Amino acid sequence: MAIAEITVIPVGTGSTSLSSYVAGMQKALESVEGITYELTAMGTIIEGPLDRLLAAVQALHESPFEAGAQRVSTVLKIDDRRDKPSSVAQKLQSVREKLQV
Repeated sequence: MAIAEITVIPVGTGSTSLSSYVAGMQKALESVEGITYELTAMGTIIEGPLDRLLAAVQALHESPFEAGAQRVSTVLKIDDRRDKPSSVAQKLQSVREKLQV
């Protein structure tokens, strides 16, 4: 299972407020099957099989264009671990365990 962190920035929108674009992107994610996601203050974390994750990335990148943005900048980080099962919850739990030592 792959995990991605993505930040999509619409440019040239005529406003400094981007929350309507963010809301549209979250709605676009709802249409992508086979993933889980979490909105954060600075981006979105997506979890799922790599092909579904990349479909989600495309949906997120296209959403601001569909809402009228003329330019979109997207930053993407992918963690695709294949030696053992991995998840957002597992990664956080591993750090928490180490903090209690």
